[in-house]
Amino acid sequence: MASTDGLLPVHVRVSSEQYLGKASLRVVDAGTSKSDIAYAKIKNFRFQNGTIELEIAGKPLSTAGELARGFVGIAFRIADDDSKFECIYLRPTNGRAEDQIRRNHSVQYISHPDYPWERNRKETPEKYESYVDLAVGEWTKVKIVVQGDKARLYVHGATQPALIVNDLKLGATQEGAIGLWVGPGTDAHFANLNVIPAN
Repeated sequence: MASTDGLLPVHVRVSSEQYLGKASLRVVDAGTSKSDIAYAKIKNFRFQNGTIELEIAGKPLSTAGELARGFVGIAFRIADDDSKFECIYLRPTNGRAEDQIRRNHSVQYISHPDYPWERNRKETPEKYESYVDLAVGEWTKVKIVVQGDKARLYVHGATQPALIVNDLKLGATQEGAIGLWVGPGTDAHFANLNVIPAN
């Protein structure tokens, strides 16, 4: 997964890089997106149900604003025209914050375009985000299991999910690309991607 050849950058810059002992892909927010559309899409690959495993590391860019959290995650079931997708991501700087409320916002589910994090937090507080221990800029093992309208996020090899989503907003039949997703002001690395489609 260290080659950029199979990726289509969308509002991000992508390069190959050794990072903390692993061959990785570096994905950096290009600052050109006015929404959550910022990822490197895997070309010629469609995903509906299955398991996505990888290691990710995120940190704010040195030029990022005060609210940057090093947002890093996976977008999946991305429509061909980038108009809609599901996404689960981490906020690494929240994982060990001294503020408990920030810690509670360590992982997040969003659905573009209708359910950004702001709407989810306002209308259904706590339902689509939770706490998990994270360290800024360090490798974090992540597994996302998607089946129908449900998704589970497992972190650090845990047997229990850190986040449970029982109502993926785009519905059970949506399918599309997988993208290495970053949020505003983020410098991220991705390694050891393994996608296992459901039978």
